[in-house]
Amino acid sequence: MKKLALIVIAFFLLASLSQAQKFAYVDSQYILDNIPEFAEAQAQLDELSNQYQKEIDAKFAEVDKMYKEFQAQAVLLPEDMKKKKEQEILDAEKEAKSLQKTKFGKDGDLFKKRQEFVKPIQEKIYNAIQDIATSNNYAVIFDKGGSLSILFANPKYDISDEVLDKLGASLSGRKGKGGKPGDTGGAKPAETGGGRPGDTSGGKDVKGGKK
Repeated sequence: MKKLALIVIAFFLLASLSQAQKFAYVDSQYILDNIPEFAEAQAQLDELSNQYQKEIDAKFAEVDKMYKEFQAQAVLLPEDMKKKKEQEILDAEKEAKSLQKTKFGKDGDLFKKRQEFVKPIQEKIYNAIQDIATSNNYAVIFDKGGSLSILFANPKYDISDEVLDKLGASLSGRKGKGGKPGDTGGAKPAETGGGRPGDTSGGKDVKGGKK
């Protein structure tokens, strides 16, 4: 009986502590869209992507030129010369595809540059969220823009604008949640849970097209 009473007391104690917890959420993509450094990083990545694509296009154009020249000369070439030319074309095409993979593939040059440019911004955002969570005693902070699926989110629990304030982002030029400049849809957070935000890597992907 005494053991049962202790279990009941422990249950109600845990329930009361759970209710006292606070939670909030952020929209990482909205935050990124309102940080000038991210726009600058994205512009640099776009420029690099275009530069890499031009290099790749030039390689494939050379392969195409070699192939057309081979077609025009094939009738007059001896068999051994034909095989040599065919191998040269295959080697050139392989080199072009290798360059494409080096620039745009997984862990390629563009991916590494994205990490270099964006990771410091992500760290600043996370540190700002962590400071807000500590000062406001939040137990959990979700990321609406991350991998976590949130079917409904009450705007009054959104602390995205508070994070932007912490980062010193301009209020006047801020993009609103509905896409309208100046509409800062954030509001004060409310009571109950939270945790580490998702990966705020947001931003459009820049990929090289295969020729």
